This record gives sequence, structure tokens and C-alpha cells, in this order.
Amino acid sequence: MGSHVDGPGNRRALVALRADCERCVGLCCVVPAFAASADFAIDKPAGKACPNLRADHRCGIHTQLRQKGFPGCTVYDCFGAGQQVTQAGLADRAAEVFPVMRDLHELLYYVTEALGWPAAAPVHEALGRTADEIEAMVGGDADVIAKVDTGALRAGISPLLLRAGELVRDQAGGVGRRMKMDLMGAKLRKADLRRATLRGAYLIGADLRGADLREADVIGADFRNADLSGADLRGCLFLTQSQLDAARGDATTRIPPSLTRPGHWR
Repeated sequence: MGSHVDGPGNRRALVALRADCERCVGLCCVVPAFAASADFAIDKPAGKACPNLRADHRCGIHTQLRQKGFPGCTVYDCFGAGQQVTQAGLADRAAEVFPVMRDLHELLYYVTEALGWPAAAPVHEALGRTADEIEAMVGGDADVIAKVDTGALRAGISPLLLRAGELVRDQAGGVGRRMKMDLMGAKLRKADLRRATLRGAYLIGADLRGADLREADVIGADFRNADLSGADLRGCLFLTQSQLDAARGDATTRIPPSLTRPGHWR
């Protein structure tokens, strides 16, 4: 797998690691718990179906989630774990399997993205082996999946992903500045954040209008309600659809070709 390069094939692989609700039975509406907050209008315990889940496993307020007080649902991404568990006939053990599968698919998404960067070729072989290992876990039975320690797996993969990102940014002109973690509400309009390190940063409500985030490493960054209007996110490293969905933007926001402009952006 070490020969992966960026292109349509890699983009298709990334798209395949996104939710396909038509092939799932609404596992994200049943398995996780959520508490009444700005993201959810009600409390829901783990394992209990959301009252908005219909008998056909579809959300009854899907087109009105934000208006009805469920914006947290609109930004959730199982990375395709829901349909994997459903299609593999593991839904009867979803409480054990689905959270693990979701983490495995997220990690596979990041590894697949890094395999698409030609500049990261020095670590492609190691990343390829990692992808094979994760895919073997994903294809295992319920007992195998339930026993996976995703925390330890993530800790082992993180240095590889970090190195892949560094190689890309080195080729693009060098690693940019390391930003602080707490950037909630930060005024970063038109900021030059090219190749910056924003790993795990809290960008909730930040003003990023017109900011340049090309080749910035945003793995795990929280973009909830951040304003990305006019921002340039082309080549942004480890950017996910759910991060875009959590933010605000407009028609002038530039995004990677593998991602989709959220419908609520105006």
C-alpha cells in the first residue's frame, strides 16, 4: 500500500469512509448517549433510540435538526462505521462494536489521507502496514472488534501521522507556527496560518474569515461555529467533513476536493 498518491482513487477511498445512512439502521441514533445542551435538545441514555428515530431507521426531523435543537447530530460522522457494522450483521452487538468500529474507521481515514500525499512517501510503507492492520480488525468478528484498544492504537499511529504531515509541510515551505490550544472566539480574520499546527485546537466560535489555512495540520481541531467564510482550506491536513459541518462558511470558502460544501453554508 506504500505506493498511494493523491488523485481520484484516493479521494474515492476517503469518500468510502464516510457515513452512508441508507445502508445503516440508525446506530448513531441508538448507541451513543447525549445530554441536553446547546448541541442536543434532550437527554438520551446510551442504547436507547432517540425519539426522532422512525421505524424505517431514518431521522424524522433530519431536514430540521438545527432548528429543532439538534445541531450535534448534523456534525456527527461515523466515518462509515454504521454501515460496516450493519452490513456485517453485527448490529445485534452494536453497543460493544459500533464505538470501536467508529474509532477504527476514523484512524483509517487519516491513514488513507496520508497515503495519498506524495511528499509523505518516506512513511508510506509504515502507513500501508498500519492500514492493513486496521482493515483486518475492521473485518474481524464481534469478539475481535470489541477487544481492540483504540486508545493504544491511536497512540501508536499518531507519530506516523505527525511525521507524514511534517513531510508535506516541509516540501511546501517548512512547518508553520504552532498555535495555542485555546483559540475559542479568537480573532484570526485574514490570518496567515499556512502550514500551522492546529492539532486538537479549540477554535469554537473563532473568526477565521479570509484566513489562509493551506497545509495547516488540523487533526482533532474543534471548529464548532467557527466562521470560515472566505477562508482557504485547500491542502488542509487531516480535515474531515464533520469539522466543516460544524463550522460556518460561504460560497467563497475554498475546501479540499474530497470534501463537500455543507448545505447550511450561505
